[in-house]
Amino acid sequence: MHNQGPPIHPYLALFIGVTAVSTSAIFVKLSTAPASVIATYRLAFTVLLMTPFMASRVAEFRRIRARDAWFCTASGVFLAFHFIFWFTSLEYTTVASSVVLVALQPIFAFIGTFIFFGERLTLRSVIGALLAIAGSIVISWGDFASSGSALWGDLLAIIAAVMVTVYYLFGQNVRQRLSLMAYTYFVYGIATVTLFLYDFALARPLAGYPTEDWLIFLALALFPTLMGHTIFNGILKWVSTSVVSTSILGEPVGATILAYFILGEEIRSFQWLGGSIILLGIYVFLKNSPNKRKKAKQPRSA
Repeated sequence: MHNQGPPIHPYLALFIGVTAVSTSAIFVKLSTAPASVIATYRLAFTVLLMTPFMASRVAEFRRIRARDAWFCTASGVFLAFHFIFWFTSLEYTTVASSVVLVALQPIFAFIGTFIFFGERLTLRSVIGALLAIAGSIVISWGDFASSGSALWGDLLAIIAAVMVTVYYLFGQNVRQRLSLMAYTYFVYGIATVTLFLYDFALARPLAGYPTEDWLIFLALALFPTLMGHTIFNGILKWVSTSVVSTSILGEPVGATILAYFILGEEIRSFQWLGGSIILLGIYVFLKNSPNKRKKAKQPRSA
C-alpha cells in the first residue's frame, strides 16, 4: 500500500504556516488588553479548542510519570512567561524589532544544549550565531539612540527568546515519551493556569473588554497557535526539520510587512540592517548546526 501524500504541496503548507504565525504580533498590537491578559486568553482558547480532540488521550495522560509531569509543568510556566515578556515588549518597541529579536531563540537553544547536553557546534554555526548577535546589537543601539523605552522593549523581547528556549529544553526529553498532542495540551494547560494566577496576582481585569478584543484572543488561538504550529508539526512528515526551522525565519519578514501595511509602522534603516544580519546569521547557524535529525522539537511558539 502506498504512503498517503500530503493534502497540499508541502511548501504551500509552509507558506500558509509562516503567514499564520506572522499575524501574532499584529493581533497583539491591535488589542487594547494588557499583555498578560492577551496571552491568557490566547492559550485558554487554544486549550478549549483542543479539548474535544483529547478524549482518546486519557489513557496516555494516566501513564505520565511524575518526573515527566514536573518537566511539563516547568515547560508550561516558562511558555507563559515567554508570552508575557514578548507581548509586553510590543508595548514599547516596534513589531520589526521585537519579532526579529525573539527569532534569536535557535541561538539560545543551542547554547542551552551545549551547556546541558554537551552538543557541539561547527565553526560555521558559531559564525552564524555571532552574526545574529551582532545584528541584535545593531537594532538595540538604534532603538537606544531613538528611544529609551524602545530599548526596554528590545530587552524584553530577548528575555522572551530565552524563556521560550528554556520551555523547549524542558520539553525536549519529555517529547520522546509523550505524543505531540498530549504534550502540547498538558503544557498549554499549565501555561494557561500560570497566566491566570499572574493576572490575579497583579489584579489584571479578566472581563470588560470590547468585542474586538475577544475576537483577537480567538484569532490568536486559531491562526498563529493552532493553524501555524499545527502545520509546522504536521509537515515534518514530508520535509526535513531543517527546512521547517529555516522557513520559520520568514515570520519576522511577514510580521514586519503586515505591520507596515496594517499598523503603519515605518521600518528604519538600522532595523533593516540589524534584522537582515540577524536573519542571515540564524540561517547560517541552522544550515550548519550538527542537529539534522528528521524528527525534532516543535517549532518555537509565536
